[in-house]
Amino acid sequence: MQASDGSDLVVLDGATSVADRDYIDPVGGDVCWFVSCFVEALRAAIDRGLDQDAAVERAVDAVWLSFRERAAGQDIPLHAWPIAALSWVRVRPSDGGYRLALYCLGDCTVLMRGPDGAVCDLDPFVNPQEAIVRAEVARLTAEGIDDPALRMARLLPMLRERRVFQNTAPGTNSLCLRPNGGLAPRRISAEAPAGSSILVMTDGFFRLVDTYHLHTPESLFALCIKHGVQAALGELRSYEAAARSSSVAVVKAADDASAVLWCPALP
Repeated sequence: MQASDGSDLVVLDGATSVADRDYIDPVGGDVCWFVSCFVEALRAAIDRGLDQDAAVERAVDAVWLSFRERAAGQDIPLHAWPIAALSWVRVRPSDGGYRLALYCLGDCTVLMRGPDGAVCDLDPFVNPQEAIVRAEVARLTAEGIDDPALRMARLLPMLRERRVFQNTAPGTNSLCLRPNGGLAPRRISAEAPAGSSILVMTDGFFRLVDTYHLHTPESLFALCIKHGVQAALGELRSYEAAARSSSVAVVKAADDASAVLWCPALP
């Protein structure tokens, strides 16, 4: 999103539904509806000049009102309420470089590449739930449960319990419809020297680095700057496709993956 005095880099990652069906948007899906509706409301809030906290609160309120209208007459269980991860980097000019303000919920990744080529993680967050799910998958595999449908059926009660928690916990770190006592984002401030670049991505995109080890943060940045984020996404999809036809383990058959590259040094 472009602002009159800088840029707003926003990446959202809707959490995979654990419901039996879609209640709000049977065609596009409740998760896609939630993310799209929130982005539209957030853009309007940014255009009004609101700060990050106020903008997110206004957007959440707008989405909640829309959800209530669409849900009228339906009994929607809490585990079916959609959630998402959000990383928002507000970039503003400052002393020849840029001032960065991060507002982060969930497990997206924000990397900065300095003018010297060094890459740092501006929000080094580890999602503890991912390790729990992987451990449970390993336990089921040890029991001989390799069928994906059967494995998901065994995982579903745990996943639904977790989703209810994310939707109801006081100060939740997930973008949700009705935060209990408000959201609890990670807020980070940083300075970016002139010539810096920023790459914001979902956890699915960052699996190129932290899970499948096809790239380092530096090589991923170099690929995206030279050939665009679509080139990196192509590598990810090719790897996932090859893994599906072999014994190579992947986290998901084809995880949602998106990224935005801010690179003002490029012409």
